[in-house]
Amino acid sequence: MKTKNSKVRVVPVTIKIVISFTLFILISNFSTNYINLIFNRTELFKLMNQLLIKDLKSMYSYCNNQHAIYQFDNDFESSISSIEQNGRRELKNQKAVLLGVKRDGKILLQASHIAKIDTFNDQTVLNHINTQLDQNQDEGQIHFKFNGEEYFGVYKYNTKWDAFLLRAEELNEFYAESRAIFKNISYIIIAISILMAIIGVLMLRYLLRYIHYITVEIQRMISSQELGIIDLKNASNDDITYLGVAFNSLSSLINNLIHIFQKFTNQDIVNKAYREREVKLEGTSQELTILFSDIKSFTFITETLGNEIINLLNMYYDDAIRKVVKNQGVIGSIIGDAILSVFGVLKSEQNKSHLAVLTAYELQDATEELRNRMSDIKATIEKEQGELTDDEWRVYEAVLLEIGVGIDGGQVFYGTLGSYVRMTNTVIGDNVNAASRLEGLTRVYKIPVICSKFVMNDIKNNVSDHGIEFYEIDTVQVKGKTTGKKVFWPITRELFTEDLKKQMTDFQIGLEQYYNGNWPEANQSFNKCSLPLAEVFKFRTQETCPDNWNGIWQMQTK
Repeated sequence: MKTKNSKVRVVPVTIKIVISFTLFILISNFSTNYINLIFNRTELFKLMNQLLIKDLKSMYSYCNNQHAIYQFDNDFESSISSIEQNGRRELKNQKAVLLGVKRDGKILLQASHIAKIDTFNDQTVLNHINTQLDQNQDEGQIHFKFNGEEYFGVYKYNTKWDAFLLRAEELNEFYAESRAIFKNISYIIIAISILMAIIGVLMLRYLLRYIHYITVEIQRMISSQELGIIDLKNASNDDITYLGVAFNSLSSLINNLIHIFQKFTNQDIVNKAYREREVKLEGTSQELTILFSDIKSFTFITETLGNEIINLLNMYYDDAIRKVVKNQGVIGSIIGDAILSVFGVLKSEQNKSHLAVLTAYELQDATEELRNRMSDIKATIEKEQGELTDDEWRVYEAVLLEIGVGIDGGQVFYGTLGSYVRMTNTVIGDNVNAASRLEGLTRVYKIPVICSKFVMNDIKNNVSDHGIEFYEIDTVQVKGKTTGKKVFWPITRELFTEDLKKQMTDFQIGLEQYYNGNWPEANQSFNKCSLPLAEVFKFRTQETCPDNWNGIWQMQTK
């Protein structure tokens, strides 16, 4: 069955129940059959060991007799041949063997239906039985490889022939019959289970027939976007009918909530509306973490794409907003090319600043994935029509989105503003503006994410295994502020390579010299760092350090 407004196929619950129980029955029967097989194999293995020991004893005596004959007539080849012929008569399976193995691995005799081999190649087993013999243990059970196959059997050292007598069976051949039985029983189990499943479907369809009726009614309501009451007058007195009654009791409540959901989308507002049954124009001061992301070169993108910018932004925002919500953030606002996200509103055991930093890198992944998709489209076009035109190149460059992310936090006002006709939730505070300024600095320092000292301390003090390395990159006085503020580059463990660690070590040395006013030495240290981050400092330290230098760089632009 398919819904009217969707291509999603709805699987009847009857089929799910039958499939589930059929799988359980199959797993149970197969498990029981397999356990039974294991137990049977264990008993067969014990029985086979007894038979092998019996065969070995018989052959041991026969070998002693043949040795006496050999001592009498001095015909070595005849005695060995007689032992091999007698041994072959005792072998029932095609790959069964009776071996006489010298202590150095040379095969003295081989009674089998397979081609003869001169040397016993399983050196590990040979060393083991030699060690056992040196410790006066001249017999036992063994597993070994012979002729490329796995064997199990028993052995005993024959002092007269100065060789180990091995009587063994090949494992796969030994287990072949039990595997065949398991296979046949499995076919029977499957056939019976299928038959029972068919009967189960018919029975459950009848017993659960009213579920289909309720489902159809709900789909009708979804299509009309109006909740109604399901007619249950002909339903039987069971749990399914009770489900329909419960749905009817919720219909009026959901109708009230629908109007609220149309005004608010953030999860915290939805939860509050559900809990309090109303939304008030109010707010509180809270310690929150603010993430501000902005698309770089947006003017160029807009001029190039025109109205198509909407489609590109929606492709990006669809993925980006999902990542924010997944990490328990709420969307404060979407301003054209920028997203303002707030972490800490939804109460959680996870640290708000840690979630914000992780989200920042997931947003970078989203843009990278979008760029990869655009590159695939470009490659397809080039394959079909050749090189791109100048206009197509300009469009291609425009769709390769790159973003910067700034993160700050602290005490801010978070609440609902507007009127009871139309309202929205928002966040207000100096830290909100600071997050925007930090995002702007990503263009200056050419790094993807910049955070404040508050964010670093919040993570280090409250998250034990946060997996993030923080590097101070500068002390900046942004435009409109009177004091400097240290800014940091948070680097996740997945991105923190040994090479990056070395580069940042050189950078940190240069930064310390830069702060102390030793600009010539700082310039040398920055030149050792090949990261784009160091370029701005290489440029600054080419000049002479100002006389009133206090380590704070004043930005002249936002």
